[in-house]
Amino acid sequence: QVQLVESGGGLVQAGGSLRLSCTASRIGLGTGAVGWFRQAPGQARDYIAQITSGGKANYASSVKGRFTISRDTGKNTMFLQMNSLKPEDTAIYYCNNVRQSWPWGQGTQVSVSS
Repeated sequence: QVQLVESGGGLVQAGGSLRLSCTASRIGLGTGAVGWFRQAPGQARDYIAQITSGGKANYASSVKGRFTISRDTGKNTMFLQMNSLKPEDTAIYYCNNVRQSWPWGQGTQVSVSS
């Protein structure tokens, strides 16, 4: 069964940066479009970024210009570099394919203080 593991979250002050990682077992993160999602308390899980198999990145308007998605296919790992963090970025962050068809991992908590 596909297993996703997110890491790299933490508590930062507004304006700070974090780099999230996503590793996968039993599936290649370089096949097809994969992305990052986040879920804030009491809200639905939202899409925030994706990268295609060809390396093209797309972002939700809320994070465009601040977040950068990348992938290391050799290590089967995907990254999310988050800069200029805002309190509204506080959420649990998850990775998945863009169809969200793989089992969800446990996510990684990102908390941004004002």
